Amino acid sequence: MSSTSMPDPDEFRDDSAERPQACGPRRRTVSQGPAAGHEVLSNPASARISRVAGLSRRNARTKHRRFLVEGPQGVREAVRHAPGRVLDVYLTEAALERHSEIWDEAVAAGLYVHVTTQQVMDAMSPDAQGLLAVVATEEATGSEALTAALEGARLVAVLTQAQDPGNAGTIIRAADAAGADAVVLVRGSVDPTAPKVVRSTAGSLFHLPVVTGVALDDAVTALHNAGLTVLAADGRGDFDLFEAKSLLEAPSAWLLGNEAHGLPSEALSRADAVVSIPIYGKAESLNVAAAAAVCLYASARAQAQNSSRS
Repeated sequence: MSSTSMPDPDEFRDDSAERPQACGPRRRTVSQGPAAGHEVLSNPASARISRVAGLSRRNARTKHRRFLVEGPQGVREAVRHAPGRVLDVYLTEAALERHSEIWDEAVAAGLYVHVTTQQVMDAMSPDAQGLLAVVATEEATGSEALTAALEGARLVAVLTQAQDPGNAGTIIRAADAAGADAVVLVRGSVDPTAPKVVRSTAGSLFHLPVVTGVALDDAVTALHNAGLTVLAADGRGDFDLFEAKSLLEAPSAWLLGNEAHGLPSEALSRADAVVSIPIYGKAESLNVAAAAAVCLYASARAQAQNSSRS
């Protein structure tokens, strides 16, 4: 649905601030294409645009229980895989020409879709590449959410004290690509709805459960209760990743550490095995996101081979 076809009391969709002053310019509409006749939002200082821009701050995301998805890939995946959570889609006329399929899918799903000027888009997000969505936050926090996410799981990524948003998002994307069933961000990790995390997932945030707000001990207990072997990825490991076939074939969860300090001692002590990735060149180590991708794919491959033999 368009922004003009169904009024909504939602404060993020209040058009009153978009109306020009009596002496101001006439409201412009899209002249051609699938959005022909739809109003172009052109006031970057409106209350609505300011509220959307404010979602870059964690306190606003927490208060309003919604977050931003920036860029065509993320918006496309949100519309396709979580349309019930997409509250609004914004796109510039240039983005509409390049990605008309996103407009078509959003309208077909009955979503609110708004065309904006580039100036308005930049006011909401300088990183949106002409496409932005406001999405409701999914409540996947705490032990109950973790238990539900682990039902039937065979491969899980667990981030402990992860602080770098780019790495966190990349790990979520790698977990999705490797066929993992869930990602867990242990309490104290970065907010998965932070803009850079969301961008780095490239839409994978909408493909698998991402559970937050769980203490490390509770997470490990839940993983064991779900029948998963808990593996810690660490350079001091007792097992070489490529010689740990029996460990990798079993349903497993990988504990992944902080970018600067690695895994805390309590994580290493709770793991069933500590596994290291061999370094063949001169690099001291792998970045945590690269290490996560290697470990997750090693498990996925071993599990697939084991399944094909049985």
